[in-house]
Amino acid sequence: MSYYDKVYEVVRRIPKGKVATYGQVAALTGSPRASRAVGYALHFNPEPGVIPCHRVVNRMGRVAPAFAFGGAEVQRRLLEEEGVEFTPDGNVDLDRFLMTEPE
Repeated sequence: MSYYDKVYEVVRRIPKGKVATYGQVAALTGSPRASRAVGYALHFNPEPGVIPCHRVVNRMGRVAPAFAFGGAEVQRRLLEEEGVEFTPDGNVDLDRFLMTEPE
């Protein structure tokens, strides 16, 4: 299994209405220092409708400025459609919506 496959396996387990950080996904793959590699993997997501890469945000709760499948506005809209709320500064409210345990 490639590293990207491990990333996709973890991201598939992020529940609807929750988010994970790049670092959290990296840690769950067994490579806690590979958050940048997680971003690269998500940019090449082979199944955008199946692998919910829109549920991955940075450590501050920011959406990706160049979300691979339509831009930051699309990522934010997809998250809001799942019930994820944002703080006034435009970040995901990680206190409420950060995944604690993958399904």
